[in-house]
Amino acid sequence: MRKSRFSEDQIIGMIKEQEAGLPTVEVCRKHGLSPATFYKLKGKYGGMELSEARRLRQLEDENAKLRKVVTDLSL
Repeated sequence: MRKSRFSEDQIIGMIKEQEAGLPTVEVCRKHGLSPATFYKLKGKYGGMELSEARRLRQLEDENAKLRKVVTDLSL
């Protein structure tokens, strides 16, 4: 999986800017991403605080490692 160009705190900052009233188009232009990417990130990280987003990343990484172990064992 490709690593995101933006860190969790940048993503949450963008979402908070948009929720504060800045139009989505302006947020996207300011940070250099498409509206589709913004809404995808908002769907994943919307309503989260920074600590929750970091915990989500840790769980995703751990899940990927466990899947790899299971795949290796099943072969």
